Parts: sequence; C-alpha cells; structure tokens
Amino acid sequence: MEIERKFLVNSLPNLDNHKGKLVKQGYISTDPVIRIRKMDDLYTLSVKSKGHLVREEFELDLTPEQFEDLWEKVNDTYVSKTRYFIPLDSKHTAELDIYYEELQGLYTVEVEFDSTRDAEKFIAPDWFGKDVTHDSRYKNNHLAVYGLPR
Repeated sequence: MEIERKFLVNSLPNLDNHKGKLVKQGYISTDPVIRIRKMDDLYTLSVKSKGHLVREEFELDLTPEQFEDLWEKVNDTYVSKTRYFIPLDSKHTAELDIYYEELQGLYTVEVEFDSTRDAEKFIAPDWFGKDVTHDSRYKNNHLAVYGLPR
C-alpha cells in the first residue's frame, strides 16, 4: 500500500545541499496505471490501483534493456522531471518534483506515510502549497496525457 499526500509548491526551498535525480517516466497504460521509470540508474515498472490518499502499488525492477523495449509502448505519455529528497523530520521525507518540457514551471511535492492517521495529522511546512492529493489532474499519469491543469 502507498499512503501519500501531494501538494503544489509555494516557494522552492534551498536545494544547495540536495542532489536531484533525473526522472524519465512513461505510461504504458493510464487506466489501470502501468508506469515505467528511469531514475538515475534505477529502472522500474509500477502498477497502481485507483485512489488518491491510499493506493495499492506493485513495483518490479527492470534492466536498462527491458526499460528501453517497454519505452516503445509509451508514445507521448511521459513526464520528465528532477526529484529531490528533502528530509522533513525523523519519519518523513519530501519528494520535490521539478518538471520540464510541456510541464515546465510545475513544482509538486509528495510525502509518504505509514498510516492514514499519520497522513491526516501531517502539518505541511510553509514552502508547501495547496494540497492536491484528491485532485486527479495532478497525478503524473494525468499530467502525461493532458498536460498542465487549467
């Protein structure tokens, strides 16, 4: 199970002490969500259930060759971004995404939790913006197909 909240970003934090990871993420299917991802030298295939705050997620490691073979199925349904992992406290890490290409100017941040209770109690730092956890337009599979929300 994946328990996660997603926010827009009010202002970027200082990233000088954080190394970003380049992400190339494509969708073989958006319903159900079947995603392939290259993050630096890690290659994965993920299947995600429907939902917002809580979703089932299955992840499988891929070889670079498998990733490239599957990428042919992606067409134009992909996103490019840099992801920064920013520790918030002893339990939580902010995953800040800075998007490129058609999504240039979009910044989102996600935080994963151990329980829904933990997620509901979470108080976001000031640099976090609007909570878009329940807004499907900000899911990466929707962004890949439809672009920036209007």
